[in-house]
Amino acid sequence: MRICHVTPHLPPDQAANALLPYHLGCWARDRGDHVSFVAHPPRASHDQAWATGQLPGPVVWIRTRGSESTLERVLKIGTLKTCLAIWRQAEEAIAAADVVHVHSNGLLAEVGSFLATRANTPVVMTLYGTEIWHYRPRRLGPDLFTRAYQRAAHVTFYSHGLQTRAVELGLARHQTSVVYPPVAAEFVFHDEREQMDARAALGLRQRHVLVNVKRLHPLAGQRFLLEALGEVVRTHPDTRLVICGTGPLLDDLKAVARTNGVEAHVTFTGLVNNQTIAQYDGAADVFVLPSLLEACPTVALEALASGTPVVSTDNPGGVELGEIFGYDVTVVPRENPHALARAIIAVLDQKRRVRESTRRILEQEFRPPAVDRQFREIYNSVLSHSSHPPREGTEGHGIDR
Repeated sequence: MRICHVTPHLPPDQAANALLPYHLGCWARDRGDHVSFVAHPPRASHDQAWATGQLPGPVVWIRTRGSESTLERVLKIGTLKTCLAIWRQAEEAIAAADVVHVHSNGLLAEVGSFLATRANTPVVMTLYGTEIWHYRPRRLGPDLFTRAYQRAAHVTFYSHGLQTRAVELGLARHQTSVVYPPVAAEFVFHDEREQMDARAALGLRQRHVLVNVKRLHPLAGQRFLLEALGEVVRTHPDTRLVICGTGPLLDDLKAVARTNGVEAHVTFTGLVNNQTIAQYDGAADVFVLPSLLEACPTVALEALASGTPVVSTDNPGGVELGEIFGYDVTVVPRENPHALARAIIAVLDQKRRVRESTRRILEQEFRPPAVDRQFREIYNSVLSHSSHPPREGTEGHGIDR
C-alpha cells in the first residue's frame, strides 16, 4: 500500500498532528508499505534537515507564505499563490498514493484533499480539535474545509466529544469513527518503589509532586493551577509543582506564581523530550490538567499509563477521560482554582497509583498496536470501496525539497 500523509507539522514539532502522521508512517514502513509526506517545514533550517533524515519516507516541503500587503490580503492574492504552490509541488506525490491521509484543516490539507479527489484517490481525514471547536461555515467564497470533510472517504476524530460536536454543528456524515491518540512505549507503569526511583533520578526531594505538561498558552489554564497551588501548599507545605512546556506565557505565569506566594514551589522545565516527561509522569503523585479546551489530552493518558492519577477540569476531553477511567480521573469545573485545589489535596491525602482496570484499558485501546490496527482497517476499507486500485510494485514519487 502507498500512503501519503498531508499534514501541517512533522517532528521535531511536537503537535499531535505532527506525531500521529509520523508514527503512522513508521508503523506502515515497518510493515513494508511505502510512505510519503506533504508538510510545512519546521521553522529552523537545521530542524528541516533533521526531519528529512529521520522521517520514514520522502517528504515534499511546502513553505508557508510570508508577509502580505493590505491589498494582497483583501484580494486573497497570498492565498491563491499558496494554493498554486501546493498544487504544483504536491500533485505528483499525492497522485502516486493509494490512500491520502489528511491531518487537520488549513490550505495544505484542503488543497491536498482536492488533489486526491481529482486523482480519484480515497482520502482519510483526521481531526484533532481546533478544526471543529472553531468551525464556522464560510458565507463568502469557497468553503474548502467543509467540502474536503464531506468528500473524504472516512473521517476520524480524536475523541467522541469532538465527533458529537461535529454533528451538532451540522457536519453529520457517514463513515466516521473515533481513534484515540497512541500512548508511546516510554510511558510505563510505576509502582510506589519505581515512583520514588524516578523522583530521585530527577532530584525531586519533596514529599508531594504535581506535574503538568502543556504548552504555556491561555487555553492550557496553568494560571488557575498556580492560583490553586497556594491552597495546596497551605495544607501540604512540602509540595513541588513541575510544569513541562514552553510558550508565550512563561513570564506571565512566573508573575502569577510570585503573586500567589508559591514561586519557591514551582519548576518550569521548558521544552523536554518524551523520556524526561515519562520520568516526571512516573514520579508524580498527581497529574493536573487545568485546560479550558481539549479534545483528547494525550498528556493525561501518558500520565495514567505511568501510574499517576489525573485531576482535570471539565474540558470536553477531561470529561471523556473521566467517563472512561472513572476513579483515576477527577473532574472539576474550569477556571475554578478552589475546586482544583480541593481535588488535588484529596488525592494527596490518600495517595494511590492507578487501578488495574485503567492499565488494562490503556493497553487494549491506547497503545500503538491498537491505534495502528484501527487505521489499517480504515485504509483497507476505503480501498475496498474505491475505484482506484493499489498500484503494486511502482516506485515512489515523494521528493525532498
